[in-house]
Amino acid sequence: MYLNPAKKKEIFEQYGASNTDTGSAESQIALFSYRIAHLTEHLKENHKDFVTQRSLTKLVGKRRALLNYLYRIDVNRYRAIVKALGLRR
Repeated sequence: MYLNPAKKKEIFEQYGASNTDTGSAESQIALFSYRIAHLTEHLKENHKDFVTQRSLTKLVGKRRALLNYLYRIDVNRYRAIVKALGLRR
């Protein structure tokens, strides 16, 4: 299992306010980014896996929506998370 509770806790601790901060936009964006990276690697090996491809597309859309929300409410937090995760806009 690639995403165990310990890994989630580590992601939330690094990008959220604490290790139990699962609701902030930054922690959710970081978690989505981790899952997107994992699914991308899976699709490189299994290019005919269309269910995973659809899941990846949905995750990218969710992350984009959260990034747009963060941009609207606080540009500085948006810029910080984009820089920390190495995302391109």
